[in-house]
Amino acid sequence: MSSIDQSIHDERSALAWAVSDVLTMARRNLLALVRIPTALVFSVIQPVMFVLLFRYIFGGAIPTSQAGGYVNFLIPGILVQTTIFGAVGTAIGLAEDLHRGLIERFRALPMARMAVLAGRTVSDLGRNVLVLVIITVVGIAVGFRPHGSVLAYVEASLLMLLFAYCISWGFAFVGLAAPNSETAQAMTFPLIFPLTFASSIFVPLKTMPGWLRGFANNQPVSEAAHAVRALMTGTPVGNSVWVTLIWAIALIALLGPLATAKYKKVA
Repeated sequence: MSSIDQSIHDERSALAWAVSDVLTMARRNLLALVRIPTALVFSVIQPVMFVLLFRYIFGGAIPTSQAGGYVNFLIPGILVQTTIFGAVGTAIGLAEDLHRGLIERFRALPMARMAVLAGRTVSDLGRNVLVLVIITVVGIAVGFRPHGSVLAYVEASLLMLLFAYCISWGFAFVGLAAPNSETAQAMTFPLIFPLTFASSIFVPLKTMPGWLRGFANNQPVSEAAHAVRALMTGTPVGNSVWVTLIWAIALIALLGPLATAKYKKVA
């Protein structure tokens, strides 16, 4: 075997081991949900409560021109919010592992350095898939009727999962910067609440005052909500899908290196 062939073989072997390490860490994190199911239960209860609250209490007071009524406006937005809130688990999980000294132990093992961060974000992505399915079922139970095609619904789901995954790298930085999981959770709320509530997730942007509408209309969560809602309900998408993808790429390009640099410092 020539030196070039050997080099290619070594690179492929290193990549295969890195992927294996990432999947092993992701499996470890997902098994924790099985052994401590309360974490998954709370991940599901919160969005269900939002669905019921806005569907049956606030929904009648919120005007919308959405075909199918307010419920068809609400559920796609709730799904976007749910996946973003699910990404907060990245911060909490990493902070807990760091506080318990597990990350130092992982560093001592013969594994890819990227495995801890990538494994955590991949496992939280997997949890988001499960929660997305559950909330879709709940949405249909309360009257949500998507008028888009099955393919469009799948595309919308993949788009919001990708968007939430890219954001989770920012939460990874927060988790590594926090001294414990409680502080990590507290640190995420001032970041995530303005983005989710000052957006088109729950209400049409035209109902907001002008000074807030400018921010809400141009921030990434609103773009994701526009794209997902249009795909699921079969209404014109415009350029929301492309704008959301650009936001996702920009976020991971910025947040990924920040989280990686922080991991190198603390671990």
